[in-house]
Amino acid sequence: MDAAGSSFSADHSRDRTDHVYDRESDTPVHTGGASMISSFFNLTNAIVGAGVIGLPYAIRQAGFIIGVLMIIVLALLVDWTLRVLALNSKLSGQQTYQGLVEHCFGRTGLLANSFFQGAMAGGGMASFIVIVGDTLPHVLFALMPSVGQTGFGQFVFSRRFVIAFFVIFMAYPLSLYRDVGKLSKTSAFAVVAMCTIIASVIIEGPRIDSELRAERGSPVVLANTGVFQAVGIITFAFVCHHNSFMIYGSLRKPTLNRYFEVIHISTVIATVASLIIAIIGYIYFREKTQGNILNNFPQDNLLINIARSLFALNMITTFPMETLVAREVIDQLMFRNQEFSMKRHVIITTVLCALCLVVGETVCNLGVLLELTGGLSASFLAFILPPACYIKLCSGPKLSWKTVPHWLCICFGFTVMVLSTVLSIRHAVVSQEANGSCWNVQ
Repeated sequence: MDAAGSSFSADHSRDRTDHVYDRESDTPVHTGGASMISSFFNLTNAIVGAGVIGLPYAIRQAGFIIGVLMIIVLALLVDWTLRVLALNSKLSGQQTYQGLVEHCFGRTGLLANSFFQGAMAGGGMASFIVIVGDTLPHVLFALMPSVGQTGFGQFVFSRRFVIAFFVIFMAYPLSLYRDVGKLSKTSAFAVVAMCTIIASVIIEGPRIDSELRAERGSPVVLANTGVFQAVGIITFAFVCHHNSFMIYGSLRKPTLNRYFEVIHISTVIATVASLIIAIIGYIYFREKTQGNILNNFPQDNLLINIARSLFALNMITTFPMETLVAREVIDQLMFRNQEFSMKRHVIITTVLCALCLVVGETVCNLGVLLELTGGLSASFLAFILPPACYIKLCSGPKLSWKTVPHWLCICFGFTVMVLSTVLSIRHAVVSQEANGSCWNVQ
């Protein structure tokens, strides 16, 4: 692809004042914005999210060789489609995902994109809060058992109180930021936390009771039948396209060259981290590998409990990224022709966080619903829309050697989306056991 310069605004709200774009010279002029390092942390955090702890299970589903190959191939595909999105923005002159899709496919395309993008962001916000509620109370009781035995400790360590505290005092204030570049420090923490989680799995895996690990002599399955289930898990782990426009827009001097460099570095780091935890986690537990690799470890393991707490905090620092996306979807659909209003900004953010707080307080595990929504949204946003928009924008025949990779990617996206939907519904109908339990602390 031609790596010519392109410009985005750092703020995706209506009063975009951080960037000035010289259309004649095709040169962006900035008065602010995030550095390359900040953008790297933001994008890496968006890629290496909650789904990474399910990658060992994806290896179990697909088999060792096929699973590893799928992680690499899907990482390359995500890298490519992120660059296609950035190129599409230059071809169309649009600065948001919604604007791009509306430019290419009109109002119908905008509504479809808004639905999938909002579902992906909203589902992510809710799942992060549920993870916090299912993780931190247990960790707090394990770290401070004497406090937990008191009436005060039982209240403060309860699931409901922990969720309310972290949403109100951490997730909500961070979500009020309008510029994703300002979240670089929390994203840096999230990347460091994920590295700590990977290290804890590597260190504690050989040290836990042998009864919890794979049985001696159990085979490493090289190929298995759950390939498409594994594709859904890996896709959910890697897809960050609904965040990419804001990360691109926050970059100081946002040329395609600079953004492509951020994409490549972030994708490589995310892929290496994913391969490490996927391979090590599967090798340790094999047929016993659970959907959340941390659940394979005993509940009183100190280092793993630290990892669990960091993972929960990681969800809190990732939460604002999804809030930014959900808020932008609402702004584009309902207030697109209005000037920015701080009052409206605060109200929308408050409503979004309040809804997620209600979900976290009442739902123990989103289970198949989030799996279904995530599978549909991830495939649509990452593998269908970017190449479809490029085909619509490019000059020349729509079906040519130049567009063959884009058509193949669209076919792949629809295949994954349909099969993921069917398998999720089948699992919901056939499975008689709960998809998860609410770890209530009284």
